Amino acid sequence: MASKKVRRGLAPQLKAGTYSDGHPLDDVHYLECKLILKPDHFVDIRSFREFSKLVRRAAEKRGSKFSTHGFRDLGPRIREVVFLDTKDFSLYNHAFILRRRIAYQDGFPIDEPEIVFKFRHPDLQTAAAVDVRPKIPGKYRIKFKTEALPLKDRLGGIRLLYSHNVEFGLSQVREVDRSSLATLAGFFPVLAGLPAAGAKRVDLVNHTIVEEVLKDLGELDFGKGIRAKSNAALWRERGEHKPLIGEFSFECKFKRRNELHQKAMDRCRQFFVTLQEVSSDWLSLGSTKTGVVYRLKGTPPHAHE
Repeated sequence: MASKKVRRGLAPQLKAGTYSDGHPLDDVHYLECKLILKPDHFVDIRSFREFSKLVRRAAEKRGSKFSTHGFRDLGPRIREVVFLDTKDFSLYNHAFILRRRIAYQDGFPIDEPEIVFKFRHPDLQTAAAVDVRPKIPGKYRIKFKTEALPLKDRLGGIRLLYSHNVEFGLSQVREVDRSSLATLAGFFPVLAGLPAAGAKRVDLVNHTIVEEVLKDLGELDFGKGIRAKSNAALWRERGEHKPLIGEFSFECKFKRRNELHQKAMDRCRQFFVTLQEVSSDWLSLGSTKTGVVYRLKGTPPHAHE
């Protein structure tokens, strides 16, 4: 059975603290719920519509609303995703993830590459205590999320991860040798403590470039002002177009915890559990998208997910 704090749909209260420069610990301002999906269900655009019907069914069962107005005619978006790590997965083994993502439209990039650096951990205080702020001359954005996923071994429950992220455009980083872990530790001081950082090189994880097909599905309304846009995605390996994994997700943003009205959060939790039940044939339990990429070559790292 899920713990009381999970049943209430909120992260535990963060204890006050500061980073080494006196800056207060970052607090959670996002709730993202994710279902990892088997990739073989995604064969064409109709597959996304089929899953959208399951979302509507689960919402109706739990007294929530799901609107596809303004979403039906939207086509899928294409993004390129790569993960960067050392040969022995030093970052991932210490709960860090470094990702680069590029969005495409009509076959061409529509924005500069986006860098995402995150620390993901099942303990809120541990995740908050890691200072992910980069030492770069440009701008960056902190996103600290509670991530809700199904239990690893069965349907009907919820487990929580805490994802402490920083995002910025690649142009915000000066042109240096980005393939060195020592250089990365210069950008992200928190990495300086990794073993033998100066001797390691960074490359694409498992030499894999992921092509993401992302389709916005609609907006969920749990009442009391709690709304969340939802989407589904297919990840496949660029080149062979081998399907890797799928995902459904929706995200709520809030400034203060008291914005998350209890009745609305109860509906959110009930919807998430019910969606697991009505989409059970689609689900891939115990997985994450990042974990699938790291395990492609049969050498599993030590995951904190």
